[in-house]
Amino acid sequence: MRWYTLEPADSSVFSDAPVRLEFSTRFAAPPSRVWESLTSDESVAAWGRGVETVRWTSPRPFGVGTTREVTLALKAATVREEFFRWDEGRGYAFCARESNRPGLRRFAEDYQLSPAGTGTLFVWRVAIEAVPAAAPALRLLAPVVRAAFGQVVRDGARYFAHPH
Repeated sequence: MRWYTLEPADSSVFSDAPVRLEFSTRFAAPPSRVWESLTSDESVAAWGRGVETVRWTSPRPFGVGTTREVTLALKAATVREEFFRWDEGRGYAFCARESNRPGLRRFAEDYQLSPAGTGTLFVWRVAIEAVPAAAPALRLLAPVVRAAFGQVVRDGARYFAHPH
């Protein structure tokens, strides 16, 4: 498998990337349960149809510098991620360092959890910057990309509505 290196990203990517998505929803589970799921061996693959597998490539305990490999549904792409923010029990942020598909310059995600009554306010930010040759296609596909990420949030709301 060929790997394409992406530029590193930090929290500034969430304000300056050409494509920035933000989703905010309430999960019917306490932050501790959502955090446990996010840091489990399956992570988002347990509840997001858009994610096929998550493989942590760093030993526990996790923190800044942790790495993992994520394969999207239908094997659309596999990315190698590195965490640059880790707030135990409250959220984390990571950037993709490599992808098996060309076209991305920078890609990052930020997950934030906060108590909301008996549930969790889940805020998810995604930042995407394509290489110049792929930028027009990304702009064109931005609504499709938004819908795909939005589906993961809806899947999460359904998953956390039931005890597991």
